[in-house]
Amino acid sequence: MPRRSKPGHRLPRSIALTPEHEFILGGQKSGKSRRAEQRAADWLAAAPKQRRAVLIATAQAYDDEMRERIVRHQADRAERVPSLRTIEEPVELARAIVTQSTPESLVLVDCLTMWLTNLLMPLRAVGARPVSRTPTAHINLLLGALRDARGPVVLVGNEIGLGVIPLGRETRAFVDALGRLNQDVAGVCHRVTLMAAGLPLTLKEPGR
Repeated sequence: MPRRSKPGHRLPRSIALTPEHEFILGGQKSGKSRRAEQRAADWLAAAPKQRRAVLIATAQAYDDEMRERIVRHQADRAERVPSLRTIEEPVELARAIVTQSTPESLVLVDCLTMWLTNLLMPLRAVGARPVSRTPTAHINLLLGALRDARGPVVLVGNEIGLGVIPLGRETRAFVDALGRLNQDVAGVCHRVTLMAAGLPLTLKEPGR
């Protein structure tokens, strides 16, 4: 039975300051991104002159609605965590984590679901780089990057496998692939948190 964390957006200090990886997943508008941003804010607040936080954004703007969504998210993040630096990397996620990870840096990945979409359904956005490896190779590189990261990494992802089995073959394949990715990432993270209605449920924590 998952243990429910205390309500509220502030993380306990013992959680916020430990250099451990955390996987935060949930449904659409469940509060997962805000929870991850609070994690970054608490990390920075502990030593603002020494520490930094970097967001690796994986979304690509394929149409006007997606462009508007990205701009809105950027504005919201800038207001909540002004010191959070953003880089965009829709495909080579493992390389970005390795490049950005230091003992003084927290790396935030938002999100794994969009990253997997870019690998499995690579619609060509203007200026987008082609996918040079198989999805399995990219996932293995990601897991290796997490194991080798020198600082904490917080990853955001969607849980989309709680509903009925989709009718379309491609949709079923994607749901299956995301479920396997979520399991793999949860296996290498020290802490796993499920968000529902803005409230966190601790699925995995150090020592348990």
